[in-house]
Amino acid sequence: MPLECHRRLGLIGDVHAEATALRACLAFLDGQSIDAVLQVGDIVDGPGDVNACCRLLREAGVLAVRGNHERWFLEGSMRGWPEATPTSEVEAEAREYLAALPIVRRLETSAGRLLLCHGLGGNDMARVQPDDTGYALEANDELQRLVRLPSIQVVVNGHTHRRMVRRLGRLLLINAGSLCRQDEPCVAILDLDACVVRFHVVGARGAVESRHENVPFPRGETS
Repeated sequence: MPLECHRRLGLIGDVHAEATALRACLAFLDGQSIDAVLQVGDIVDGPGDVNACCRLLREAGVLAVRGNHERWFLEGSMRGWPEATPTSEVEAEAREYLAALPIVRRLETSAGRLLLCHGLGGNDMARVQPDDTGYALEANDELQRLVRLPSIQVVVNGHTHRRMVRRLGRLLLINAGSLCRQDEPCVAILDLDACVVRFHVVGARGAVESRHENVPFPRGETS
């Protein structure tokens, strides 16, 4: 196993301009002995400060990807959405940061290769819900493509704002949730050696609270 394999990862879900909560999450993760912090996209379009969010993510060296809201923002589409970030309010440095975000990232971990994305793979609108079963899973083409892909063992995504840990065959699927104040905001630590995701609650004032939920998962096979 390569020495650089990631074992403990911080996970941040859809940010949606929640700069206060993001700052608290990054400060919390800074003291957790993690190998890297991952962020699943949808940084823009929300009630807070997008410029501050981009600056925080960049300065902390967070590994982020592009979400559908970044795509819409850069295209100039969906700007009629109630909390859409006005283009005129985004500084040039922040816009450059958003435009440079990749659609996916791949990392080597102690559990195999991890794919970081917003939806499912390159489709930023695809999703799996915690209560999807049977046909909803079988007919999800993007999901089935990932399940059949032998080079990927772990997927970390967002988009639904619903935190989730599921093993689907050989694939471990983790949704990092969201920082949106109305969507049970959380920040997570993925411990691949201990086979557990610990979701920490982000409180109403944007601070990470002591309350947390441990979600264990079965160990899978690596390629």
